[in-house]
Amino acid sequence: MPQVKFLFDFGSPNAYLSHKVIPGIEVRTGARFEYTPILLGGVFKLTGNQSPATAFAGIRNKMAYENLETRRFVERHGLSAYRMNPHFPVNTLQLMRGAVAAQALGVFEAYVDRMFDDMWERGLKMDDPEVIRAAFAEAGLPADELIALSATDEIKGRLVAETQAAVDAGAFGAPSFLVGDELFFGKDRLHAVEEEIQRQSRAA
Repeated sequence: MPQVKFLFDFGSPNAYLSHKVIPGIEVRTGARFEYTPILLGGVFKLTGNQSPATAFAGIRNKMAYENLETRRFVERHGLSAYRMNPHFPVNTLQLMRGAVAAQALGVFEAYVDRMFDDMWERGLKMDDPEVIRAAFAEAGLPADELIALSATDEIKGRLVAETQAAVDAGAFGAPSFLVGDELFFGKDRLHAVEEEIQRQSRAA
């Protein structure tokens, strides 16, 4: 079975949508996606990229079409809980450091589920320290430990290293996926990710 990585940042709505679809792919293929926190702002800085909202702002019809594709994806996969965050764009530095801290504390899966939902279903302002602390506590996560550990040089360095590794592997945005060494970008490539998992599994 090939190694499959999901390179994500909570600030990406398409990462949330991918997160909701990944379990079905895991069931169908038998693969297990390795969730890898990266800082999207860092990826943009390292690659000279911009968010779609900025890059496509002056292109007539482009963002309207992107929104149409999002609606189609939501309807196709029955993701009716999805809502565009009213505070978008949200600075996710604290949340992504928190994800690395959650790995160290053994609460990563619960953390990821809740932070994606708080961002893209509940529409919380997830760059407000008090909102973040309250969200941790409400989810039953160890808020004080997560916040303290997130501020350590070790956790900060691990996030920087994962972000650099993602760029070194070819990533320029999120969500990105690695199936072995094969890179795929965006929620609309998930069918290709699934096909590549199956192809590599057969070849093994």
